[in-house]
Amino acid sequence: MNVAVAVAPVVALVGNPNCGKTALFNALTGSRQKVANYPGVTVEKKIGSITTPGGRAIRVVDLPGTYSLRARSPDEEITRDVVLGKLAGEIVPDLIVCVADASNLRLALRLVLELKRVGRPVMMSLNMMDIARRRGIEIDVDRLSRELGVPVVESVAVRRGGVDALLAAVDRGLAATPSASTADWHPPDAAGLRVGQREADRLLAAVVRGPGQRDALTARVDSVLLHPAAGLIVLLLILFVMFQAVFAWAEPAMDAIEAGFAWLGQAVEAAPLPELLQSFLKDGLIGGVGSVLVFLPQIVILFFFILVLEDLGYMARAAFLMDRIMGGAGLHGRAFIPLLSSFACAIPGIMSTRVIDDRRDRLTTILVAPLMTCSARIPVYTLIIGAFIPEREVWGFVGLQGLVMFGLYATGIVGALAVSFVLKRIIWRDTPGEPFMLELPDYKLPRIKSLAIGLWTRAAIFVKRAGTTILAMMVLIWILASFPQPPDGATEPAISYSLAAMIGSAIQPLTEPLGFNWQINVALIPGMAAREVAVGSLGTIYSIAGGEDAADKIGQALLAHWSLGTALALLAWYVFAPQCASTLAVIRRETGGWKWMWVTFGYMLLLAYAAALVTYQVARALGAG
Repeated sequence: MNVAVAVAPVVALVGNPNCGKTALFNALTGSRQKVANYPGVTVEKKIGSITTPGGRAIRVVDLPGTYSLRARSPDEEITRDVVLGKLAGEIVPDLIVCVADASNLRLALRLVLELKRVGRPVMMSLNMMDIARRRGIEIDVDRLSRELGVPVVESVAVRRGGVDALLAAVDRGLAATPSASTADWHPPDAAGLRVGQREADRLLAAVVRGPGQRDALTARVDSVLLHPAAGLIVLLLILFVMFQAVFAWAEPAMDAIEAGFAWLGQAVEAAPLPELLQSFLKDGLIGGVGSVLVFLPQIVILFFFILVLEDLGYMARAAFLMDRIMGGAGLHGRAFIPLLSSFACAIPGIMSTRVIDDRRDRLTTILVAPLMTCSARIPVYTLIIGAFIPEREVWGFVGLQGLVMFGLYATGIVGALAVSFVLKRIIWRDTPGEPFMLELPDYKLPRIKSLAIGLWTRAAIFVKRAGTTILAMMVLIWILASFPQPPDGATEPAISYSLAAMIGSAIQPLTEPLGFNWQINVALIPGMAAREVAVGSLGTIYSIAGGEDAADKIGQALLAHWSLGTALALLAWYVFAPQCASTLAVIRRETGGWKWMWVTFGYMLLLAYAAALVTYQVARALGAG
């Protein structure tokens, strides 16, 4: 007997950037959401599930922000195709909710007029009504609904009960008769956009009353943060505090994680298991994964700063502030946000280049984004800095270790600017760039719930990566370091007879000018899949189990086997090396082929080799080699 299974209807949230759409999505769905990618692209797809007051189970989709269905970027193309139901293998929305910033309706009204012409049921949500009222803006909601011919409701995503009216309206909208087919829809041309904007301006004049003045606090703060000199100083201070916090704030949580893995290692050591199995569990699994997971607090802190700055509205100011500096190096002002996101991970940074309309500006940003010091480099940097750089203060208040970390980040930034200069001023010098235009949102306090959801999502991605890619690499390294077993009567350490030693020794002629030994060579090979794997690899190679003092023990081993020149050369290598298979895969997907992926891999590998070579040879000449 066949039983029909009811499929929950789909509600799509569409709106301009910075309209509070994602905050509304979080308010509606809470933790009942999942993040994936649309098929064939790396555009992030957010889907949540809720039950309306009428008892109807629905799915809510948070679509990328757009100003028009005349899509000019990959993000906007996804929004257009999902709205039209033309994205292969994807869900088709039963109701479209156009989310608008109630204090800035001009472009939102044009968008809702476009959505009406699609032929699907549409309603409008006037979000951030509290801000609009505080500015003295009055909106005749009933007349706006009559003029548009669609339901219009008020919402305040950041307040309890602020979405109740919206949910009730969604219930009514889903119960209505579906609209006509989208088959006859055509994208608006330039003339159509002008006509649509004139109609939007007429509606704005008819339904909105009040001064609509810019928020006084925003204006006062911007007078400092957008100042050519003071603004740059504030930006540098923010970045400096962020890097210092990565060390100082994370220490208690890192100690707790180390203690947990120490207990697991001791439990395995005490268990009556065969020696080989015990080594696999303790050194391969617990030691390898534990030595990477211990850096999770630092990565969460880095994401915390980025999310807070984004929610505050500071990210757009930083992009505006950096436009002149970045423009001199051939980068578009909008590239600042993708590049800053790349400090956390180059993958979302590369994905967010879709906000750049010009293809060559977007391609330039994609090619240099991996040079930003991502969170995956932190475990390697922290390990080497902690082992070779003394823990003391300079100038009486600045930690030397944090200063070195700041220097590594700065080197990556300078490298990215230099590469973009070569690309835009030499290779693509005949291609004119587009003017930089950016909407600056009002400052808003970050919402704790949205911040918590964002941190949880990113932490879960890192943990999942540790449980899949990194775990697989650790098992591979353990096998390479454990087999074949040493012969009877062997006097050298067991790992000296292993496959790992053979591989490391085979490429030694290439890396010897860099000061690298075979142990480093072995760690670099699986590190091509993920940079942070190198830490666990070194722990496995030097037979250090995961535990309370695992990171310290690995550092002591490095200090005993490496010179300062070697350590500095490896840091220089990691600033530039293309050691992330996931990033390379995203570049291939975002650029639509293999060409630019191999270009990125090749130029980064050459930069890494040159930087490590110069660093080691200079250190050696100074007596630190």
